[in-house]
Amino acid sequence: MKKTLLFLLIFLNVCVSSTYACSSAVISGKVTPDGRPLLWKHRDTDFPQNSVHYFRGGKYNFVAIINSVQEDPHEIWIGTNEAGFSLMNTQSYNLVQIEEGEERGDANGRVMKRALEICATVEDFRVFLDTLSKPSLIEANFGVIDARGGAAVFEVDYYTYVMYDANDAKDAPCGYIARTNFSFAGEVNQGAGYVRFMQVDKMLMPASATGEITPAWIFSELSRSFAHPLLGIDLKSGSFNKPHTTGWFVDQDFIARKSTASSVVIQGVKEGENPELTTMWTVLGYPPVSVAMPVWVKGADKQFPRMLRRDAETGVSPLCDKVVRLADKVFSYKQGMGSNRYLHWELLHNSKGTGMMQVLEPVEKEVFFRTAPYLQRWREGGAPDVKECYSLYEELDLYVEERYREYFDL
Repeated sequence: MKKTLLFLLIFLNVCVSSTYACSSAVISGKVTPDGRPLLWKHRDTDFPQNSVHYFRGGKYNFVAIINSVQEDPHEIWIGTNEAGFSLMNTQSYNLVQIEEGEERGDANGRVMKRALEICATVEDFRVFLDTLSKPSLIEANFGVIDARGGAAVFEVDYYTYVMYDANDAKDAPCGYIARTNFSFAGEVNQGAGYVRFMQVDKMLMPASATGEITPAWIFSELSRSFAHPLLGIDLKSGSFNKPHTTGWFVDQDFIARKSTASSVVIQGVKEGENPELTTMWTVLGYPPVSVAMPVWVKGADKQFPRMLRRDAETGVSPLCDKVVRLADKVFSYKQGMGSNRYLHWELLHNSKGTGMMQVLEPVEKEVFFRTAPYLQRWREGGAPDVKECYSLYEELDLYVEERYREYFDL
């Protein structure tokens, strides 16, 4: 325990801004249990209120995560279109030497929005990058999957890019590519997110060999991870709860952290399947106190989960608003500079099993359970049934809303 306290003191002196910090992975269908590729983005940002938005594109329509402050969004942060092309980014911090006054990755969100409008494949995206005017004002690791089984990462700077193919053993010997906030093609030991990358890689490597990587697994083992590989600790072990400690800890370099505003897994399709079956599993807000809900592009112009949509009157999505309120209780210590780094771990996870994260775990399992027969039926039939989609959305909206009211009076 003395060593832990020493590390905590070091911790407090090295806190850095988490603006635009994210964790991510592109997973080839070769290592998933059902043969479908996965695209994961765990988003950290200064905008806590996120929502899902439907876009009518120039060529393809799509759904994507947006900052809810934008009534008419011109940037997106992860999304999927009706061709089954899906795209996300993490901000890189070691590809470009920016000039004074420049914003890192200023064009990232706008570029992704445009790509979802016009691209159908990984190759389309590569050509798209080639055609952008230079300097592009991009500094990002872009993750991409498509309906033909394509899965890749592009590390992109103002003038060039390096592509890594998740289906190629030379680029991805274990069938996945993980990225946080540095690029392998960038300056060595610069950037950010190395500790988070260690944990993501530590979990994905054995799971890729045993066929465990599913959307539900990613949310449970990565999006809600409180393991710290550098310190060799895991808050879920019980050693950091009462009576061993006060139940408080420092929020630093965990995958799940105060700045996390959404975590999304896009589950692609097998080659030959209908791209409309691509599913965007969406967790809005701080993942430990949120739950996943599914979205499909088909029919989303008329309806998708009300809990995930930006409400015109409030300017936020109902689910994310509830989650932001709960997260504020978890980070309730506000006494002096830097106090927002303190995490009330006991409220999230405790020996009695009454932590917020613990009581919401079966809620998310139920969402997956209720969705599974629909997906199976649609896959067998070749396409989502829009009426069934709407019925499922309404059922899940009501179920999730009731659970937050019952458990948290929200």
